[in-house]
Amino acid sequence: MASNEAGQLPPAAVRQSNFEQGVAYALHLWPALTLSVQNNWGGPDSADKRDWFAGAIVDLFPPFTDDPAPANPPSSKTDAAPEEPDLEDVETVLLQVMVDEFEVNVDDESGADTAEHIMKARTECAEGVFDEVNTLRTRFLSKGTKKVDTLFKKVEAEDQDTDWESGDSGEDEDEEGGADVEMGDAPPPERKEKPQPEVDEDGFTKVTRKR
Repeated sequence: MASNEAGQLPPAAVRQSNFEQGVAYALHLWPALTLSVQNNWGGPDSADKRDWFAGAIVDLFPPFTDDPAPANPPSSKTDAAPEEPDLEDVETVLLQVMVDEFEVNVDDESGADTAEHIMKARTECAEGVFDEVNTLRTRFLSKGTKKVDTLFKKVEAEDQDTDWESGDSGEDEDEEGGADVEMGDAPPPERKEKPQPEVDEDGFTKVTRKR
């Protein structure tokens, strides 16, 4: 694994940006979510929901800061740093959002696999290492996707406190070739006319539509 040769962490903004991109790449590479977006199982704004989804996962983690670690441990829980979610926490949220927003029960191990990629990216970004993010980026680009700069679109705080609402911005991006049409450039083999559960070329992605 590559290390920070200078012995100094990159700025927090750089580490945070890489982590956010890593989450977005991981979600775009999750076959179950891709299938759900392609079939509009989350409604006509399914692609925008995926972008919101990335923001929701990022918000599970406290943002990186440039403040050095305190010399003495916190004296109380009030002063303690925000806790990082663990692998199980992330997987639970991934699967729950799939049920709540896309009405899909993911009954394979792909949720855990996606959570592992996110946690690995988080750990590395905290150390100023971006190998996992670069690996996810390479995999994403190999799918023939054109746009990568607009993958991560963090929703405003007030939007996260309300139910999902349709917006004109997502429709405009559809027409202008925005972030929510990347996967359409090279349709993966799992795309079908009918939303039938199936297994992708990697041997997973068996999903069942919740009724």
